[in-house]
Amino acid sequence: MRNGLIGWIKELALGLELTGLPFFLVLNFPAELNSQTELSQALPSGFLERVRERGVLHTGWVQQQLILAHDSVGCYVSHSGFSSLIEALVNDCQLAMLPLKGDQFLNTKLIAGDLKAGVEINRRDEDGYFGRDDVCEAVKTVMVDVDKEPGKSTREKHKKWREFLLNAQIQNQYIVELIEELKAMA
Repeated sequence: MRNGLIGWIKELALGLELTGLPFFLVLNFPAELNSQTELSQALPSGFLERVRERGVLHTGWVQQQLILAHDSVGCYVSHSGFSSLIEALVNDCQLAMLPLKGDQFLNTKLIAGDLKAGVEINRRDEDGYFGRDDVCEAVKTVMVDVDKEPGKSTREKHKKWREFLLNAQIQNQYIVELIEELKAMA
């Protein structure tokens, strides 16, 4: 598993590099491991030097909500944890999703498939492999090629769901209806 994770990190990093866009890459490692040692093994040779002017790399915890709310953040490559997806939707972060386990696959199908508010990073069916080109293509799809299909862009769908999630009147109505339903059960 460790070698597989290192391969995934390398492909993710190289995919972000290929986009030519600025990025902030956050990688977390299990607490029992030395993050710097793991990072030096996982990153491609020369990566930090090549992206020094446009890439920031961090290990450990970050204030994700504040980062996603910043105006300079346009895309969020996410593992598709539900909280992370909602944080991205209520901010104006386009989504490129790379699920790794469990419910993350279902969350990705909901957001990319049903809601059409993001894209899933392409993987091979037989083994789940994704490569740097797959990461680059997904990020560019939501960041650069937004007008490929007029009227059908993920940006438009994302905006629609963002407005829905942030609509105080709708959310308050849901609370009123919930209270009414709870009272009816008593």
